[in-house]
Amino acid sequence: MSITQITDAEFAQFQRFIFQAAGISMADAKKTLVMGRLSKRLMHYGLDSFGAYFQLLASGRNPDEVQMAVDLLTTNETYFFRENKHFDFLRAQALAARSRHQTYRVWSAASSSGEEAYTMAMILADVMPGLPWEIVGTDISTRVLEGARRGLYSLERGRHIPREYLQRFCRKGIQEYDGYLLVDQSLRSRVIFLHANLNETLPDLGKFDMVFLRNVMIYFNLETKREVVARVLATLKPGGYLCVGHSESLNDITQALESIAPSIYRKPA
Repeated sequence: MSITQITDAEFAQFQRFIFQAAGISMADAKKTLVMGRLSKRLMHYGLDSFGAYFQLLASGRNPDEVQMAVDLLTTNETYFFRENKHFDFLRAQALAARSRHQTYRVWSAASSSGEEAYTMAMILADVMPGLPWEIVGTDISTRVLEGARRGLYSLERGRHIPREYLQRFCRKGIQEYDGYLLVDQSLRSRVIFLHANLNETLPDLGKFDMVFLRNVMIYFNLETKREVVARVLATLKPGGYLCVGHSESLNDITQALESIAPSIYRKPA
């Protein structure tokens, strides 16, 4: 069965769909991406057009398929120790917090396949041995969250992990898992992965000392950015820190934080 090309009108329907579902503004240049990611779903249902697939989603008869479409249309690109300056900052703040003997909590707000959250866990396990800490990772995609909970990655994905951390916190696969690494259970047990849509009311996540909201706002328009940041700030403890992507800024988005370094902000105590 051959799949027809997506029309401009059909593509516009999916632009509205992903904006309403996730607050993501999808550029016109993403038409080929939409075709590539959704064509298998058309084949799965025996549909001959993207318009017919959209009608299936809009009918409300299959909420699981709606989540599937959201998963497929959500970009999930990450790797261990990405934008390492933020992890150096996390290390410094965790060291300073050791004397408080309170549970140090960090949120990876767009955790994707889990590398960011596990990087946080490696650092806290290193600098806060025997002390209470917790990592929460959330994402809109249930598909990538399932993979994150497994903690299984190709060795290539782990190329930025320091050798000491590889030896301490990862297990090298053998036989059918040759070429893979598994994050050690001692870390996986300390990281909680939950489904959350930043564009909607958040689940009760508690309060955090630091939040990473990195490389996700680039997909939102200005109004959505303001709404998302307001929701995230409500989870941040007074004196806590918010890190955004190096290419992102909170200029014109919120006045509730003070900038202490490029892409790093502090909530006043």
